[in-house]
Amino acid sequence: MSEQANSKKQSTSKGFAILSAAGFMVKILSLLYVPFLRKILGAEGYGVYAAAYPIFVYIYILTNAGLPVAISKMVSELVAVGNYRDAIKTFKIARFSLLILGIIMSLLMLVFAGTIADGTHSSTAKLAILALSPTILLSSVLSAYRGYFQGRGNMTPTAVSQVLEQIANTVFSLIFAAFFIKYGVAKGAAGGTIGTSIGALVAVIYMVKYYKKNKVFRIPKGQNKIDIKRFTTKRIVKKLVAVALPMTICLAIQQAGLLIDLGLVQSRMLASGIVQKQVTILWGVLFQYTTLINVPIAIITSLAITILPSISSLMALNDKKAVKDKINYAFRLCFLVAVPSAFGLAALAKPIVYVLAYDSGVGRLLSYGSVVIILMAVVSIQTSILQGVGRLYLVTFYALIALIGKVITNYIFVSIPSLNILGAIMGNGVSFAILLILNYFAINKALRIKGKLWSHAIKPIIAAAVMAIVSKFMYSNFKFILSFTKGEYIQSVIAIFMTMCLAIVTYFLVLVFVGGITKEDLEIFPRKITKFIPNSIINRIK
Repeated sequence: MSEQANSKKQSTSKGFAILSAAGFMVKILSLLYVPFLRKILGAEGYGVYAAAYPIFVYIYILTNAGLPVAISKMVSELVAVGNYRDAIKTFKIARFSLLILGIIMSLLMLVFAGTIADGTHSSTAKLAILALSPTILLSSVLSAYRGYFQGRGNMTPTAVSQVLEQIANTVFSLIFAAFFIKYGVAKGAAGGTIGTSIGALVAVIYMVKYYKKNKVFRIPKGQNKIDIKRFTTKRIVKKLVAVALPMTICLAIQQAGLLIDLGLVQSRMLASGIVQKQVTILWGVLFQYTTLINVPIAIITSLAITILPSISSLMALNDKKAVKDKINYAFRLCFLVAVPSAFGLAALAKPIVYVLAYDSGVGRLLSYGSVVIILMAVVSIQTSILQGVGRLYLVTFYALIALIGKVITNYIFVSIPSLNILGAIMGNGVSFAILLILNYFAINKALRIKGKLWSHAIKPIIAAAVMAIVSKFMYSNFKFILSFTKGEYIQSVIAIFMTMCLAIVTYFLVLVFVGGITKEDLEIFPRKITKFIPNSIINRIK
């Protein structure tokens, strides 16, 4: 047996910590390189770049949404019952399928780039879409390896590959954008996307090497003597399709909002009398807002990725109590991260946008739209739970209902000149609110448990509200103290850094005081950080 049982399975908290740390690093890098890219491309060029990405992301989702999740789910279930051979077989079948699918989708993106760009009122983004097409093939192979190791409960290779991918993406995107911008806005935007393909290639090389070194399972003593029923290739393919197909349809419907925003939002702004160039610039502003809120969302996504194989394996073992405990733990962590992120970004929207050198209009969107972070975070966890317990088609149906709500909201509010792109954020809020409510009742019915969303949220909300008030007050004070020094930008950087440090401490202390954090929650933090927490505070945590 060339592949033997996983000795590197990580706990949910450890896996979440690893993935969230990597996700945070990746999003910070993406945040920091945006102002440099905007400086190179200009406001209109960045708008063109921002128009190409939703198209790429949607095709990426169509290609990679289902099978990697199916790999993770099936591998975790098979490993849980000791069927290691079929776990490997499942991965290899899915990897080959993703390779073929990636080739097909890359070619389609290449051939129909112009048609897609014209259909979404983004004709200048054609070259950028063409430049992004090879990434689909590379990312499909990459997602197969990530799904496999996630199914084995090992989040380290996914985390490392994400960081390497983003570093290469950042460096080469800026280099090629600077090189091609002299040939025009459209070519410069296309150059800014080349780093995406290079980043994916770097990540693929790393994952292949990691797989070759770590593909061997170490079977627990006596395990290989157990008579385990093997699956035929036909049955494995059927199970993969049974999970992947509804998952792909579900996420395709959910993420259709990306293309709806690109097409409908821009057309409605044009209908309100805004000229095309300004529409392109406003779209770039919306894309910057999305980049900002994706920082905390990346952490929650890491938790969702970690929780799916964990719930799937527990369901395979029919351990309902453990499933309920895992769900409550996931929601508690979700609110502990999402709530302060939303409150903090809303309270410090303008100074954060100024320090990051983003467009000033992003501050307005952030002030009103930060609440969407909480809705998105909860829906992300709910979706993983429903996937884990096998309610795939129900999730798909709910996604369709939410999409209809989004379309109606966008159509009405985006065309109001005073709102314009703020209407798109309202559409997102309505969409995720609908999903949250429907998923809430579905989870309660599927697991026969009484939902505890509010009980998990109330203490983080109290702590985050106190934190936001303190942050608002202290930022003004820090700015006043530093006003006697030279350089307004440096003053703002120092003031925002000091305020954020104080905000984190305030949030944590209030959480401890109201009993909103447990010793189990502290496991996600490295020992190097928790050792600085005084024993008097540790003793208050249950």
